[in-house]
Amino acid sequence: MPIFPAQKIPKEKMKEYRVLLYYKYVEFADPEKFMKDHLEYCSTNEILGRVYIGKEGINGTVSGKVKNIEAYKAHLRSYHEFSDIIFKEDEADQHAFKKMHVRVKNEIIHSDLEGVSLNNGGKRLKPEELLEFYEKGKDFIIVDARNWYESRIGKFKGAITPPMKNFREWVNVAEELEAYKDKTIVTYCTGGIRCEKASAYLVEKGFKDVYQLDGGIVSYTKKFPDTYWEGGVFVFDERRVVEPNTKEELKYVARCYFCNQPTNYYINCHNLDCDKILVSCHKCKIENDYCCSDECRKSQNRRKRYYG
Repeated sequence: MPIFPAQKIPKEKMKEYRVLLYYKYVEFADPEKFMKDHLEYCSTNEILGRVYIGKEGINGTVSGKVKNIEAYKAHLRSYHEFSDIIFKEDEADQHAFKKMHVRVKNEIIHSDLEGVSLNNGGKRLKPEELLEFYEKGKDFIIVDARNWYESRIGKFKGAITPPMKNFREWVNVAEELEAYKDKTIVTYCTGGIRCEKASAYLVEKGFKDVYQLDGGIVSYTKKFPDTYWEGGVFVFDERRVVEPNTKEELKYVARCYFCNQPTNYYINCHNLDCDKILVSCHKCKIENDYCCSDECRKSQNRRKRYYG
């Protein structure tokens, strides 16, 4: 298996901000108190983002300056429930969020799989092991547990990308995967939170050999860009999409709705009665006034113009 040594980044090239993605399924006794305390901590320490807390655990993505993010990680790990939490971390030029939200949720990721036991989760497959699956030509099925508009921007080579509008449709996907019940199945998502539940559901439905990609797409693409991930990675912050690959043939899988040129950018149609998600290059989004059609451009119910 190839080894990719870590490269030391010169200080002058390091960016001032960091973006964290993390989650942990764990029994948590007092989500309401945590919500209030955590919001106060983040407000005091210039941390922005979104954190969902519930009795089943925590799911968060936040941004801040390096010093504040380091303090934030230590603060979160000071809770015994989160002492071993794993953070996925990206550099950024600025905050990736505009506000800070902390919410109490019954589920830290909406799934309608509340009865599923995470003790039945698929075997954790490290990025190195997935790379080896591909390199050695293993017979396996790899399945995207994300929404359709996420997989439209990027996916693993040969992946099944179900047309899910949201993760609550995973029960339907499982039915469609019945033909592969005796095959090796690898599930993946952005950071691991969805495929942990998705894989457990498959195991409980009798699938024989189920894996979950440990750390998700983010962990894999950080270690092994320009290999078997194709396109961009959809993220739920102001960056919208990150591009891990440098090889031109692996940078894009999506094409502009208007001109058919390769792109990793997308918008929502600015007619609020439509709100269709469109893959669009920067040139075409402006030329088409952030709308999908002439009819939508004429709508009086338009969202405020965004000039990004």
